[in-house]
Amino acid sequence: MRGFGELEQAIMDAVWAADGALTVREVLEPLNRARSQELAYNTVQTVAEILHRKGWLSRTKDGRAFRYRATKSREEYAASLIDQVWATGADRTATLVRLFDAMDEDEVAELRAALAVRRAADTAGTADTSGTGDTSGTGDAADAGARS
Repeated sequence: MRGFGELEQAIMDAVWAADGALTVREVLEPLNRARSQELAYNTVQTVAEILHRKGWLSRTKDGRAFRYRATKSREEYAASLIDQVWATGADRTATLVRLFDAMDEDEVAELRAALAVRRAADTAGTADTSGTGDTSGTGDAADAGARS
């Protein structure tokens, strides 16, 4: 399975946390505040371009620079990692049960509430209310894990 590299993740975290599109310099400054050895501007620019080519960032010209914005949410990224797990042939129900076992009671309650909203929307004939882009409406494995 392949997620973001360390710098890709740091750049995406900065972009996801921002209110709007960021220049490379606006990404670089907070990254360097948290490091003992500063990153070069060109390094961050190169990785931002790689994320753009991979489809995770969009860019718009702003003078001589580009402004970058996330094309997908943090939740969509997390879901893509889970999709990679499913592609390995892992038992979905067993995997979900292990994940739900690690959740505290408040998280389980939130999940149950989200599933109830999803089911109500599916029953009413509306599509994806979860923001995940999934319109399958099954939720069966998640329900089984949430009940355990």
